[in-house]
Amino acid sequence: MRARAVGAINLGQGFPDVDGPDALKEAAVRAIEEGRGNQYPAPHGIPELRQAIAAHQKRYYGIDLDWETEVVVTTGASEALQSALLALVDVDDEVLIFEPWFDIYEVGVEMARGRVVGVPSTQSLRPDFEALRSRITSKSKVIVINTPHNPTGIVWSLDELQELATIAIENNLIVISDEAYEHLWFEEYRHRAIASLPGMFERTVTVGSAGKSFSFTGWKVGWASGPRNLIAAVRVVRQHLSYVSSGPFQYAIAEGLHFPDQYWNEFKNSMQNKRDLFTLGLTELGFGIIPSQGTYFLTTDVRPLGFKSGAEFVEASITKAGVVAIPHSRLCQDPEVGEPFVRWAYCKQDEILQQAIKNLQVFAR
Repeated sequence: MRARAVGAINLGQGFPDVDGPDALKEAAVRAIEEGRGNQYPAPHGIPELRQAIAAHQKRYYGIDLDWETEVVVTTGASEALQSALLALVDVDDEVLIFEPWFDIYEVGVEMARGRVVGVPSTQSLRPDFEALRSRITSKSKVIVINTPHNPTGIVWSLDELQELATIAIENNLIVISDEAYEHLWFEEYRHRAIASLPGMFERTVTVGSAGKSFSFTGWKVGWASGPRNLIAAVRVVRQHLSYVSSGPFQYAIAEGLHFPDQYWNEFKNSMQNKRDLFTLGLTELGFGIIPSQGTYFLTTDVRPLGFKSGAEFVEASITKAGVVAIPHSRLCQDPEVGEPFVRWAYCKQDEILQQAIKNLQVFAR
């Protein structure tokens, strides 16, 4: 809204400014014309989509799912996350989340009347497991993780996932794993689903996003998958939020999840090229760079430009350069954890990114 109000380039919000595959648009139109999904679809998601989600999890992560009982389709990944928190968090339960975080996590826990326990990341913005262990108490119930990670752009390594799994099993914790950017990882930084690790499927709710995977964020198709007992609880809550949604779009996404690997590779390559263009531009201007290993996002340290805080820089960027970004301090329980960092969304047309770099030259050192 701020970007629109001042006529600035919006690199704050994480949505692409071009549509996804024409084949999925055509599939959605075909479903509408054939009367599929125009009325209430199946409450937990159409069978075709739940089957496709199960097949996808098997294909990429080796996870076997019963599509009838271990998958639920939601109104975007956001509803899957909120439903899981409402279903699994009771009053005063503690929910551990690494800082910085996607902002809806904190609100979701508060709506469930739980208590957010922020866990600061390391100076390099990777998960700090010593900090995590020090914050676990008898009231700890859930850990929310996100990889590939918004806002930092990091992808958790296999060693990091295994360390988290060890902590969750030792402390009998449920994991809600937000994997909305699962197909946007670059170079050797392969995404792995934590539910695929030994002892983790039975305690993990995995969240996926068609909006992020196919660049149709307005269609609002997401899902949660996991063991029957956890997904049953998520289903009960979700059914009393939106009941059903996205009928014709569900048929389209079911087709999309069967796309060959070529689609995912081209999608990644396109976003990686945008990352490289924008990273090079900001590097040449003197920003400190936290290399983006995945997602839509690049994090920069603004201290090399003479700013003490990301919030101070973002305000200056809006007024002096006409470019909007998001300071990490707004995505932390303790603002000092994210104070020098800023998140940029590079999922925009190259011309927009180039113009933003040009505008930001006013800060060059």
